[in-house]
Amino acid sequence: MTIVWPKPNRDVGFIDAVALTGLCGLLVARFVPVARLPFWGCALRQHTGWPCPGCGLTRAAEGVAHLHLAAAWAANPLGTLAALAFAAAIVVSVLHLALKMPLPHLLPTQREARALRLALAAVVVVNYAYIIFKAKFAALL
Repeated sequence: MTIVWPKPNRDVGFIDAVALTGLCGLLVARFVPVARLPFWGCALRQHTGWPCPGCGLTRAAEGVAHLHLAAAWAANPLGTLAALAFAAAIVVSVLHLALKMPLPHLLPTQREARALRLALAAVVVVNYAYIIFKAKFAALL
């Protein structure tokens, strides 16, 4: 993996866009009770009883926004990690834009990029297995 360090700058880039997206999402999760809206819910779970891979993401975002990390983790572990990554991106973006902190550019090789994609796919599958196990076999937990 090659790491390129640019000169200090305030150029808006990918991390800043992720931070803005995360800021909007976490603010909505903090101040708007989305999960309690009458039309909000998982259609797959309502019709089949089986959770979808995204079940619990709203509760995970709300848990992180309210700093209830245990509840967020119980709702969806990968969603909790994603919400925490958004929060970290917000902090990094503020440092970058306010203090001209340079952000490194990571350039993985093709083999490393493939390994990262496979690892991400495996993490998503394990997270979905946990969600299914929790929904269908909660008594065993």
